[in-house]
Amino acid sequence: MADLFSIIVLMEHLEKAFIRDSITPEEYTPQCANLIVKYKTTLNFLSESVTSLESFMNEYKLTCPAAINRFKIGVPATYEHAVGDNKLDTSKSGKYIAETVLHFVTLMDSLRLNRRAADDLHPILADLIQSLNNVPGLPADFEGRAKVRQWLIILNSMKASDEISEDQARQMLFEIEQSHNEFYRLLDIE
Repeated sequence: MADLFSIIVLMEHLEKAFIRDSITPEEYTPQCANLIVKYKTTLNFLSESVTSLESFMNEYKLTCPAAINRFKIGVPATYEHAVGDNKLDTSKSGKYIAETVLHFVTLMDSLRLNRRAADDLHPILADLIQSLNNVPGLPADFEGRAKVRQWLIILNSMKASDEISEDQARQMLFEIEQSHNEFYRLLDIE
């Protein structure tokens, strides 16, 4: 229990340090990813005594909203949001666009092949949101980013071996295809 408590408090401090620019994105990202892995592992060990993060935090009177948010999403903020000014880095735009298309297609193919386990889909979604954030000139309000983030939250709340339902898989495929098509339309405008 003490390990889980310390991981939550550490994540809260890490998130606040990142928000205040006390640490760089290069320092933040691996530390945050490491804490997320430790959190999931510790939660698995304590699954009999800890039913949810919220109940644990209520029991031990912890108030760590930034940590709750980060654990809920399951990826560092640098993956979730574009960090830095990618609009100026057009030298790699072709690479970033190709990576984004690759992740869209990989996710859609995985869903069409009935791969629905959380541990199959979560890494692809994390890669997709990260590559979307690297694309120079992609509007901040691109709807696909919000849809990917929402699916990350859903999958992150599941155990690795859990699977999304057939209806959820169909909905995810529909939303990802829409996002992929919108991504292409935005590329044609530029």
